[in-house]
Amino acid sequence: MIARARLLAVVAIVLTGALGVISSTQTWLTVVLDDGTGHELFVPGAAAVPVLAPLSLAVLALGAALSIVGRVVRWIFGALTVLIAVALGIVTGQVAVALPVTAVSSTVTTATGITGIDSVAALVRTISPSPWPFVTLALWVLLLAAGLFTLATAHRWRGSGRRYRTDGEGADASAPASRPRDAIDSWDDLSRGTDPTDEPR
Repeated sequence: MIARARLLAVVAIVLTGALGVISSTQTWLTVVLDDGTGHELFVPGAAAVPVLAPLSLAVLALGAALSIVGRVVRWIFGALTVLIAVALGIVTGQVAVALPVTAVSSTVTTATGITGIDSVAALVRTISPSPWPFVTLALWVLLLAAGLFTLATAHRWRGSGRRYRTDGEGADASAPASRPRDAIDSWDDLSRGTDPTDEPR
């Protein structure tokens, strides 16, 4: 399990980030206006939760970078993942359960030109959620689990740069590699200016 910990964490974080971006484009709420015609407005996730798209993109970036960073940065990224998951979970849960007028105000204002929370609230007859807020809330639970998993296991991940260390941390820098080289090792060599295709003489 530990040998695959990095892969599991990276896949889970990248997946939730990607699905969060997709969710931001989907209809979260349907608003019926009390304007005499019962006009319906459809509120996408990005309008209901303005931070949804940018934070989902941040999660994507964290997940991608997590595959190549060292131990200390893994912990930092794991902590950031947990914080983002908690923040998004709170705001998503509020929209899904409380159905606040603030979540639809920008859409109503764009459609009607009416501004101000009180004025918008007076114009809104009903607000009903689609499945997307609840699906997205489940995503943030998965993201929280992935962040906590990262914090718990990051120190045992196979570090691509561990054999280069000379400060006594991790494996002995002079010890030969005890595992096959992978793409991350080649990336590590390139970042140090070494051509991984060169055969030792």
